[in-house]
Amino acid sequence: MSILMVNEQYDFISFKEILEVTDGNLASHLRHLEKADYIHVKKSFAGRKPLTNYSATATGKKAFQSHLDFLENLINENKT
Repeated sequence: MSILMVNEQYDFISFKEILEVTDGNLASHLRHLEKADYIHVKKSFAGRKPLTNYSATATGKKAFQSHLDFLENLINENKT
């Protein structure tokens, strides 16, 4: 099964608002995901304002799909 990403990329502020976490907490998690090669970080500027966008790498998408498959199997095993 192939995973379809709803959003190909997300910015730091949007992540923070959706997840309702602190800057430090989110930054820590995103650093770990980047080190694992699960996300790609792109830094730029919108005028003078810094803008950081994150997108899933092929490795990240594969890991996420594996996680979803695991959860689906877990749910299906518990149905019987």
